[in-house]
Amino acid sequence: MHPNLAYHEHPSCVDIIRRLEECHQSGFFKKYFGGCNGIKLELNECLTAEYQIKRLKNAEEAKKRRQRVEAMWKEIDEMKKNL
Repeated sequence: MHPNLAYHEHPSCVDIIRRLEECHQSGFFKKYFGGCNGIKLELNECLTAEYQIKRLKNAEEAKKRRQRVEAMWKEIDEMKKNL
């Protein structure tokens, strides 16, 4: 199962999403009996790659936030020592 296929949420996979939607609209048998499975697998690969990129970006941002917080904690500890 894939997430919501909103175009604005998955800009790198838009053409694959459109192809899958066209395949699903082309007929009942094609949709329900595996005629679109190749496109669906392609879409899953694209969404997975997109997810991995987003995950790495979020991890980097979290690391930067953590470093800022630790620097603030260090400043607070030094201020307490000086009191």
